[in-house]
Amino acid sequence: MVNLFNNHNIYNKMKNDKSASQIVWVARILVGLLFIFSGLVKINDPLGFSYKLEEYFEVFHITFLNGFALTLSIVLCALEIILGFALLIGVRSVSVAWGLLLLIVFFAFLTFYSAYFQVVQTCGCFGDAIPLTPWQSFSKDLVLLLLIILIFVNRKNIQPLFAAKTGDNLLIAATVISLCCGLYTYNFSPVVDFLPYKVGANIPAEMATPPGAKPDEYELTYNLKNKKTGEKKVMTNTEYLNTNIWKDNNWEVIGQPESRLVKKGFTPKIRDLAIQDAEGNDYTKEILTNPYNNLVIVAYDLKKTDDDAIGRLNAMAVNLVQNFNTRTVLLTSNSHQFAQAYSKQHHLMFEIFYADEVPLKTMMRANPGVLLLKNGTILNKWHYHSMPKYDDLVKKYFRE
Repeated sequence: MVNLFNNHNIYNKMKNDKSASQIVWVARILVGLLFIFSGLVKINDPLGFSYKLEEYFEVFHITFLNGFALTLSIVLCALEIILGFALLIGVRSVSVAWGLLLLIVFFAFLTFYSAYFQVVQTCGCFGDAIPLTPWQSFSKDLVLLLLIILIFVNRKNIQPLFAAKTGDNLLIAATVISLCCGLYTYNFSPVVDFLPYKVGANIPAEMATPPGAKPDEYELTYNLKNKKTGEKKVMTNTEYLNTNIWKDNNWEVIGQPESRLVKKGFTPKIRDLAIQDAEGNDYTKEILTNPYNNLVIVAYDLKKTDDDAIGRLNAMAVNLVQNFNTRTVLLTSNSHQFAQAYSKQHHLMFEIFYADEVPLKTMMRANPGVLLLKNGTILNKWHYHSMPKYDDLVKKYFRE
């Protein structure tokens, strides 16, 4: 009888252990795949993620780290891929569990801080592929945190899929590949372009609001105080008007009304691009409706641009102007004085126009980069490292 009872207990224990092991496996698969996906999406555009890191550096007043933003971007993206892959194959489970826990706690803190204090409105968790609000990002991190805690508690029981030496070799390979991917996409543009200025996009169309589209709806909130009693009230603009409290001289508005987004309306993919000349005249429509092939050189900061690349592009522009009367413009966010001095120093043949730094960084993940436009449609775009030779460009785009 005792033996039967003991056998029953052993069976239940084995059954519970198997169930727990299956739950941990599910957690490993979910966390591993999500970390790999998140890392791949961001390492596809490490320069874009570095801009997001610079936003956080500004929020926390550590802008002295801006010079390391790109390196940190590539390392963090690669780390996500490496940890996710290591978790799936079960190599070095204890170290991987610690790494995942520390990383998710760090990410959860950033997303909560962004959401609560409304400082960085998109966390960049999945790059530009899947934009998330800060609260959505924080909710995602909380779910991941619970799964990673489960993995962490069971970290010593995780069984590897391969022998220790094979697992280590695979981990080394994943590390090398991840870092090389980051270096490649930084030097030759994203493999998949999730930005609104991708090849084939028509910029004026991406800037337009369709007829009948509803704009964002906002609600004003008033802080009121009674001059006699000291009583305070908070009222929306609708309540403020409907109650006629504004007619009562005993109540006064304290401070400025606060605006709150009630309902999100239609937002064009491109809403912040304005191209001007040195005098502030708007040339956006003229440049974006050119019916002929034209080159737009994007150098958001001429102080940091690659001078040799600018020289090569200038030589190409001269040939295109002479042989095909091709209009070539340079867009920059530098001051008129600096841009003109730079142009004179490097004998540039470009027409120079000015735009805000943010849309220029979104337009091209290179400094400089090149857009080939026709009627506002992006026929192609190139990082300065991958710009085609003049003869190849002419053969493909300028020969009838």
